[in-house]
Amino acid sequence: MGNIIATGFNAASNNGEIDSLEQDLSALADIGVDTVELGVTTLDLIAGGRIIKERADALVAMTSQFDFRYTVHGLVSSNFMDPATCRYQIDAAKALVEVCDRIDARVIVQHGGCLRAEQIFDRAAADEREREALLELAEFCKPYGVRIALENIFTTEPGQYRQTPAELAETVKAVNHPNVVALIDFSHAYIESTYRGLNFREQIAAMAPVTGHLHLHDSFGRPQGFYKGHHLQENTAMGIGDLHMPLGWGDIDWEDIFSELTFLPGTVAMMEVGARYRREQPESLTRARKLLALNDGRQAVAAE
Repeated sequence: MGNIIATGFNAASNNGEIDSLEQDLSALADIGVDTVELGVTTLDLIAGGRIIKERADALVAMTSQFDFRYTVHGLVSSNFMDPATCRYQIDAAKALVEVCDRIDARVIVQHGGCLRAEQIFDRAAADEREREALLELAEFCKPYGVRIALENIFTTEPGQYRQTPAELAETVKAVNHPNVVALIDFSHAYIESTYRGLNFREQIAAMAPVTGHLHLHDSFGRPQGFYKGHHLQENTAMGIGDLHMPLGWGDIDWEDIFSELTFLPGTVAMMEVGARYRREQPESLTRARKLLALNDGRQAVAAE
């Protein structure tokens, strides 16, 4: 086995209750998935940084019924650069780390931060704030054996400050903690590179040496801007935005990327291709497993 140890899909609740998450997990088990990233913040599980014990117990009981390797996606709204909510977010993240430990998940995903246009004067302080928060959380994670995977995000509003993928890698290097790794979201990097006029492949290559988690889903790397289809399917029809399509529906050259890049040992390649594409999930799973084999073979040749 190479540095990438597993692949699978994300799963979430659609109503805040555990039952709907269980249905998603059952469907994934039926198609032969062995690794799942749980969107636990889609559940009413944590209140004000405190775990609701009865609900956490129910989650542990439910997830233990499946023979999955689990990872956890933290707050999708996570933003350690924001001075107003940073403390609350750290407290929530620490609670999520305890949940990770209870369900034997050893990765928690944390989104890279941002500033709104009117906060742009705070850029240097925001970078430092994020690093200090990551270090505090990493120290909390250490006894649990949980790694924070810091994910690159794309610009979502005019005038926003957002780190490029390469800059996010520098944040991981600056924190310099064994419990903090980078997470390459390939579609996010593609969209941000298009928006900023950067070289997509150079950006992800800069991240790879410190990357210990991957998010795979396809797109055309086209920023959404102010365009929005009435239905989600209309964005897909135009090929704009963060589409989370099955592998092969967009134009990301997955085989070439996985033939080129090497990631950290223990990396999980998680497909964020949800239940909307249940029909296509088996084919994406087959393709992802081939990418892992391709990357493993590349490492073997490089080691000779």
